[in-house]
Amino acid sequence: MSANNQQIQPQLNFWQIFNMCFGFLGIQFGFALQNANVSRIFQTLGADIDEIPILWIAAPLTGLIVQPIIGYLSDNTWNFLGRRRPYFLIGAIFTTLSLFIMPHSPTLWVAAGMLWIMDASINIAMEPFRAFVGDNLPQKQRTQGYAMQSFFIGVGAVIASALPYILTNYFDVANTAPAGEIADSVRYAFYFGGAVLFLAVGWTVVSSKEYSPEELASFHQQEADQQPQIENQRSVSQYRNGAMVWMAIGAIFTAIIVAQDLDKQLYILSLGIFAFGPLQLICSIKLANKNQQARSSLGLIFNVVDDLFHMPKAMRQLAVVQFFAWFALFAMWIYTTAAVTSHHYGSTDVVSQAYNDGADWVGMLFASYNGFAAIAAIIIPFLAKAVGIKFTHTINMFLGGMGLISFYFITDPSQLWIPMIGVGFAWASILSVPYAMLSGVIPPKKMGVYMGIFNFFIVIPQLLAASILGLLLKVFFDGQPIYAVVLGGVFMMISGIAVLFVDQNKHTQ
Repeated sequence: MSANNQQIQPQLNFWQIFNMCFGFLGIQFGFALQNANVSRIFQTLGADIDEIPILWIAAPLTGLIVQPIIGYLSDNTWNFLGRRRPYFLIGAIFTTLSLFIMPHSPTLWVAAGMLWIMDASINIAMEPFRAFVGDNLPQKQRTQGYAMQSFFIGVGAVIASALPYILTNYFDVANTAPAGEIADSVRYAFYFGGAVLFLAVGWTVVSSKEYSPEELASFHQQEADQQPQIENQRSVSQYRNGAMVWMAIGAIFTAIIVAQDLDKQLYILSLGIFAFGPLQLICSIKLANKNQQARSSLGLIFNVVDDLFHMPKAMRQLAVVQFFAWFALFAMWIYTTAAVTSHHYGSTDVVSQAYNDGADWVGMLFASYNGFAAIAAIIIPFLAKAVGIKFTHTINMFLGGMGLISFYFITDPSQLWIPMIGVGFAWASILSVPYAMLSGVIPPKKMGVYMGIFNFFIVIPQLLAASILGLLLKVFFDGQPIYAVVLGGVFMMISGIAVLFVDQNKHTQ
């Protein structure tokens, strides 16, 4: 089919977009329960403050592995359920089971293992949802589609984050338990979340349709014709240079671990980073005289690595934006409970009433920023039309950064909902604007794998935060977790500046 025969992709109506995004309400229900309560579970089971980042490392590491693989597989899947929907369903089933099991963890390391399984399952469901919007909507509707996802993320997370507080204060469910036991309010919240997740994702599976590979090809024929030329621009020297970069990063990371006598489990991470170098060298040999047929025969890993090292220019620039944004978010997620309970409630004793009241209030704070995010998701498309998509993201990231920094200066915990307005706008923007920008500059036939690779730049800052935040607090801030939240605010504003430098020309290498 020639470019002249290219078909125009139809626009979807409100309810079609609603149905295809509704499953994200359930996914975020599970994700929000994880973010608001896992640090509390870890501390309940005996974790020290400086151990929490290491225990969280399973979550981003799982995403690093799972998302690009699932993206590649979903790009190349077509069966009676469609292209992306089989992965929604599989991920929902396993996440639901994990939510039911997690609050019964008898020991700290069982809880850490369940976090690993839960996050892998969430990633299986979550990654194809990003590509689903790119597949089903024409370019002019994608900001609206990702904003709709942000709306459901906000709504789901509001209820999920507030559940322990609601159960305690309105249904008299205990929020304290004997040492080493997880409170009933947390247990019941996880049960409810598992059911909501499965039903919401199931609704999207049964109520949405997908375009076949042939239909998608007809919508994007001109871009498909340009793609072989882009592929052939990749040289062996680029692979070798990329290999050297990965090996150098791995070596530096290993040296830091040895010099600082950090947790030996981090050696696994450093070896994994280092291993990308030799893998990239192998790719350079196998792809030296490659063509499309040779590329298709190389298999999943080589193709994912190949695409990783040859992202469009705008995607590389957006990676910087994501790096600073997600470092900030991870710092907020893993340290807000410890920061609020110690800095505002004056307690680090996990069995005390003050600590558990503070932890419940953190759930409400997380609910509030997600609620504001749902409102922001409605405003963002209009703001983008008025001032441009990049400046919209800058405004929102500065609002979020100032909100996190203000945690240090606000002494009355009842006033902490105010900075969550800014955090909510930043969260909604992080979940929509970079993806809307990305979907316009990547080849449509690789929507899944590039969305998965884009997750690297969500995961890498989380791995870095998990590796160094505990050390930074211990060395420079006397172990006070409030400073991790402040640092997150600074990084959020840096992300807002970085987006201004993104080049949105299509397929620029």
